[in-house]
Amino acid sequence: MTEAAAEAGRARPVRHRDRVRQVWTAGRLRRYLDLASVRAVRRLGAARRWGSRLPPVAREALLPALLLVNIVTTHAPRGLPVAVALTAALALPLLWRRRAPLTVFGVVAAAAFVQWLVGVQLPADVALLVALYTVAANAGRRGTLVAGAVVEAGVLLACLRWTADGAFLTPFVAATAMAVAAAVLGMNVRTTRAYLAAVEERAARLEHQQEQQARLAVAEERTRITREMHDIVTHNLSVMVALTDAAVYAQHRSPERATAAMLQISETGRQALTDMRRSLGVLRTDEPDAERHPLPGIAQLRALADQMCAAGLPTSLEVHGGHSRVPATAQLTVYRLVQEALTNALKHTPAGTRAKVRVRCSASAVTVAVTDSGSCPPLPGAAPSGHGIPGMRERAAAYGGRLRAGPLPGGGWGVHTRLDLGSGGKVPA
Repeated sequence: MTEAAAEAGRARPVRHRDRVRQVWTAGRLRRYLDLASVRAVRRLGAARRWGSRLPPVAREALLPALLLVNIVTTHAPRGLPVAVALTAALALPLLWRRRAPLTVFGVVAAAAFVQWLVGVQLPADVALLVALYTVAANAGRRGTLVAGAVVEAGVLLACLRWTADGAFLTPFVAATAMAVAAAVLGMNVRTTRAYLAAVEERAARLEHQQEQQARLAVAEERTRITREMHDIVTHNLSVMVALTDAAVYAQHRSPERATAAMLQISETGRQALTDMRRSLGVLRTDEPDAERHPLPGIAQLRALADQMCAAGLPTSLEVHGGHSRVPATAQLTVYRLVQEALTNALKHTPAGTRAKVRVRCSASAVTVAVTDSGSCPPLPGAAPSGHGIPGMRERAAAYGGRLRAGPLPGGGWGVHTRLDLGSGGKVPA
C-alpha cells in the first residue's frame, strides 16, 4: 500500500508537468496563428495597394493572363491548342467588359457554349461569372436577369453533361450559388455607385445654393450700405448747406446767429461722421464706434426735428403711444423714413415751409406720416429723381408697408406708411 501511494505521489507531478506543457504549447500556437493572421492581412493590404497603383489596362489583363498561364502549364500537350483557343475566347473579351458589358457577356457565353459542344472542361469558365458580375454592375435590371438566365442554363447543361450519376444536385446548387453571388455583388456595386453619384450631385447642388445665397447676401449688404450712406450723407449735407447759407446771410447783421449756425454745422458734421462709422462698423472688427453709439430711433426724432428747425424748416413732432416695445430695427426704419422725408422737404420747398411729423405706435404696427406746406409740388407724371423715395419704399416694404408719397389735395407734399411689426421684416441695421 505504501508503494502504491508512493507511485501515485510520483505520478501527480508528471501529470501537472504535462498540463503545463500543453498550456504553453497551446499559447505558443495561438500566438503563432495571431502573428500569421496579422501578416496575411498586411500582405493582402499591400497587394491591394499594389493593384490599385496598376494602370486600368494592366488590372483588366491580369485575370486573362493568369488563366492562359494556368492552361499552358497544367494542360496535357495533346489538347493544348484547343484548350488555349477556348481559354483565349473566354478570357480575352474581359479586357473590354467595362466598355461593353452586354456584348462581352454574349461573346463569353458563346465561347462557353462552344466549349460545351467540344466537351472540354476549363478553369476559364470563371470568366462567365466575371462577365455576369460586370453586367449586373453596369447594365440595368433587365440585362442582369437575362444574363443570369443564360448562366443558369449553362450551369444546367454543364451539370447534365459532366456530373457523375447521382451527383447532380450538389454541383448544380454550388454553381447556381456562385452565379447568384456574382449577380448580387454586381447589383450592390451598381446601387452603391448610384447612391454615391446622388450624394455628390446633392453636395454640388447645395454648394451652388450656398454660393447663390452668399452672392445674394453680399448684394443685400451692398444695398443696405448704399441706402444708409445715401440717407446719412444727403440729410446731413442738406442741413449743413442750409446752415451755411444762413450763417453767410447773418454774419454781418447778427454775428451771434451766424456763430450759432456755424456751431450747428460742426455738430451736424460730427453726427454724420458718427453715423457713418456706426453703419460701416460691421465691415471692420476693430471699429469701436458701432458698439459705442446706439442706433437712432423714435426717441431721437425730437433732436432731428430741432435740427431741421435750426436749418430753416420749422418742424413739429407728435408721437402717440409708447415706443419702448418697438424693435430697434423698426425704430431705425421710422427714423430714416422721417429723416429722408424732412430732407426732401428742406431741399425742394421754398422758405417759409413748415413740416409736421406724426408717429403712432401700437403693439402690432407703427404709422408714420410726414407732411409739409410747400407750395411748389412736382409736376404730375414727373419721375422722381435720385434714390430717396425708392429707398423709402424698400425700407417700408421690409415691414410689409406700402409707402405713399405725393402732393396733397390742399397743397404741399405728404409721405405716409404703416409698418407691420408682426411681419418679422428684415430691416437693414
